[in-house]
Amino acid sequence: MTSTEPLLEVTDLVKHFPIKSGVLVEREVGRVRAVDGVSLTLHEGETLGLVGESGCGKSTLCRAILQLIPPSSGSVRFRGQELVGRSRRELRPLRREMQMIFQDPFASLNPRKRVGQIIGDPLELHGLAGGADVRHRVQQLLDRVGLRPEHINRFPHEFSGGQRQRIGIARALALQPKLIVADEPVSALDVSVQAQIVNLLEDLQDELGLSYLFVAHDLGVVRHVSDRVAVMYLGKVVESSGTDGLYNRPIHPYSNALLSAVPIPDPRLNAERERLVLEGDVPSPSDPPPGCRFHTRCPWSTGICATDEPDLLPYGTGHAAACHHPRNIGADSPA
Repeated sequence: MTSTEPLLEVTDLVKHFPIKSGVLVEREVGRVRAVDGVSLTLHEGETLGLVGESGCGKSTLCRAILQLIPPSSGSVRFRGQELVGRSRRELRPLRREMQMIFQDPFASLNPRKRVGQIIGDPLELHGLAGGADVRHRVQQLLDRVGLRPEHINRFPHEFSGGQRQRIGIARALALQPKLIVADEPVSALDVSVQAQIVNLLEDLQDELGLSYLFVAHDLGVVRHVSDRVAVMYLGKVVESSGTDGLYNRPIHPYSNALLSAVPIPDPRLNAERERLVLEGDVPSPSDPPPGCRFHTRCPWSTGICATDEPDLLPYGTGHAAACHHPRNIGADSPA
């Protein structure tokens, strides 16, 4: 059940990376606009899916929300407390309640440490357990994510990809967080293993009351796990809605294109449907086009799209989109 007070509230979050040039004296010659004014809300017990093409800024947004990289500007409030601008010492007690599952289940684990150390170190650092109790707690966490207690003495390279991702999940659960940011947790796994990890995350959410920010580019997975979905394109959120609203009535042309690429299990229906194929490449985030950033690839683009940036407007029942030529709306649209 969700509460009226958001667990996480992100407002106009910006993260730009400077591009520098020079030999003796470096000077800034440009900026990579990885995240450019994103606003999101997430309530307790809710799963917010975040989708978009590779390079649209999803992973950077996740790291900026958790303050793993400092945002350029904007606000991130967790349980009503502002995170931006706080020191590492001030953030430390809040980090217990915010954890992350990384995209690469091998690169995110220290190859020199055994599983017991990887999962147990956070418990000792935050003073939640010590001595023999750490080993007992780690074995309980391994059992909870579907691994055996004897795996505690093994190194990461001794596990499969799915098992390594379970270790990452166990590490994220060690501090009993309220928010878990899952950055494409199943993209590097086989389809059968993906289903196991997704089912595990759902079971843990029901059991522990977790909230997820679930990042993926597989719209089928996002539809299965999410209560709401936000669509990103080139550093901006272009559409957000409840899951059923987005999949049944996508408003932004980019959302329509993403959904048209999702295969339908019925071969006949899959062959008969009309697909929206985008032409051209994604523009560089260091030099985004003026106006609507999607207009260079949009089949419905007109002159206003190249000059005026559209606002994220409401279309009823929690559905919002930023487009001058919205699709699938009626004459009585609230926007």
